[in-house]
Amino acid sequence: MSTAPVTVAEVLRAQRRYADKPLLICDDERLTYADADSRSAALAAHLVTLGVGKGSHVGLLYPNGAQFVVAMLAAARIGAVVVPFSTFSTAAELRRQLADSDVGVLLAARTYRTHDYVAALGDAVGAPVPDGPLWSTEVPVLRRIVFDLVVDPAPAAGDVKALEDDVDGSDVLAIIYTSGSTSDPKGVVHTHASLLAHQRNLNEIRGLTEDDRLFCNSPFYWIGGFAFGLLATLVAGATLICSNATDAGQTLDLLEAEKPTVTNGFVAAVAHLTRHPSFPTRDLSSMRRGNLYPIMAPGARPADPELRHNMLGMTEAGGVVLLSGDDTDQPESRRGSYGFLAPGFDARIVDPETGRDVDGAVGELLLRGPHLMQGYHGRPREDCFDADGWFHTGDLVRRDGDGVFYFAGRAGSMIKTAGANVAPAEVEKALTAALATVDPNVAVHVVGLPDPERGQIVAAVIATDGGTVFDQSTVASALRDTLSSYKIPRRVVTVRPTDVPTMSSGKLDLAALRGLFDD
Repeated sequence: MSTAPVTVAEVLRAQRRYADKPLLICDDERLTYADADSRSAALAAHLVTLGVGKGSHVGLLYPNGAQFVVAMLAAARIGAVVVPFSTFSTAAELRRQLADSDVGVLLAARTYRTHDYVAALGDAVGAPVPDGPLWSTEVPVLRRIVFDLVVDPAPAAGDVKALEDDVDGSDVLAIIYTSGSTSDPKGVVHTHASLLAHQRNLNEIRGLTEDDRLFCNSPFYWIGGFAFGLLATLVAGATLICSNATDAGQTLDLLEAEKPTVTNGFVAAVAHLTRHPSFPTRDLSSMRRGNLYPIMAPGARPADPELRHNMLGMTEAGGVVLLSGDDTDQPESRRGSYGFLAPGFDARIVDPETGRDVDGAVGELLLRGPHLMQGYHGRPREDCFDADGWFHTGDLVRRDGDGVFYFAGRAGSMIKTAGANVAPAEVEKALTAALATVDPNVAVHVVGLPDPERGQIVAAVIATDGGTVFDQSTVASALRDTLSSYKIPRRVVTVRPTDVPTMSSGKLDLAALRGLFDD
């Protein structure tokens, strides 16, 4: 009886049978399984010369593409801990995550779209980035930043084989950052065995096999792209297709040429493709499974998406935790369903106030099981789990008599926009500081508003009696160097402090606050 691989190195060895088959196709890049193996082995050997070994934390600041994949495999196969960084990150955000994650070596692109990471990282560490060893009181663990590292893929397997053999399934594979339920960054710790086994289970449910070509528009630095996209593809022996093109026509050219069979990601991020003049004439008939309905084959698009099972994922659960393999229309009684609990998890639904289990009613989802995170990096266990080992997700759900789950919202005020979590407190703090030079008495309240494409958008109510009227362009300009673009409010309203709605308790009336944006 064969045993499934429990480390990334073991998976790479098992998939050598695919050799010249593409593992990744990203715009003009093609990375075969053989190339991924040889290039990551060579890079792993080079990382060793930089002092990287088992347990070292290696940061990755790359967009989706071959550089990210090769670097991730290189670090993981020798037991280093992979720490992806968002390509949206500002200098301040990079500094916070570098300090929090204990990254010793950061591999980074020089630029991506409008981002200059050489300059941003110089600001983050407090000095121009040197070619050699780095010493910074801002990020005391960081010792080296290497830009656009390319290593000759000469035979190097023998150089790293012994290190690979020392890696166990219980060793940490990655620390994936999520905004969590507060404005402080939280690094979610996952092991090789837990993430790989979870993706293997999910692949079985969604039917992802070696014959599939998965188009995924989730970034690799978030759990959806990292696990449900990249690792899932590697485990299945499939091909992953992605695009960084800003021109919709180029992405449509890619989809027509490469013919993905499965889709997954954020619907909001493909909406612009349907608005391209050529879209009605495109042959996208290969895409018949997945959740990117707007660009899928007409026969695969539901007349009413609310009658198809949705999915719920979270970084702490290693990706998707509620889903169904049934991609047909459901009865009206299951409208808004999020499917069933993934294998390897136990769940409770409790009253958020009392902690008592509720049956058939809305309550907070609690999770436990072997595929759950090990915890938050650098934080005590009580910050991660309760005394009985349950993780309190902050998601409000209900479960019907058939075991089908329905998502009802967040227990807190977290805003989820195009798949990304935004903490209102973080935006409020940054915007208040940015506007202080104009009006030192300004008060900012941030809420999420429903949006048909992004799920929610960030909106800001600015209270002032100083007479200044703030608009969205002023706010965007003030925050451009402080917050990632998806955190910047897309709608802004200015009111007098006396017009800020409150309840009898004196707390903000959030529903009435959102009502200020009604047209």
